[in-house]
Amino acid sequence: MAALFLFTAGAKLAIAKAFAANVGELLAASGFNYSRWMWPVTVAVIVVEVITAALLLIPRTVRLGALLAGLLLVGFASYALYYVYVLHGEPLECGCFGGILASQLGVSTALRNLALLIPVLIVFFGYRRTSKPIEVAAPNDAIISEAQ
Repeated sequence: MAALFLFTAGAKLAIAKAFAANVGELLAASGFNYSRWMWPVTVAVIVVEVITAALLLIPRTVRLGALLAGLLLVGFASYALYYVYVLHGEPLECGCFGGILASQLGVSTALRNLALLIPVLIVFFGYRRTSKPIEVAAPNDAIISEAQ
């Protein structure tokens, strides 16, 4: 999951202007001032994806990272469906994976994001942190036990 979010953030950075233009179109369709919010939203999406990946890589924050990943995936899927069915938006290349994987915003994007919830749930519920570090006996311990 961490690799996925790092990959998507990197892919968005590679096509930052095109991704920002897509974000601007989505914001305009949603009734927001796209010229004001296009770059802040673009940067926020990329930064949140990097933070999510970092949380997934740090053992103490794996579950928090999985929770954030799940929220992002559900949010992106919800917005894709909202854009197509409520706003009746024109088909738009989402830029989710940069220019590497082409996908239009809509049902296929939503289904892909919802399918990615499966590994998120596996990470969230399946991750077990070890509670105690492995103890290694010191050589002096062996000598003391033989003397007794």
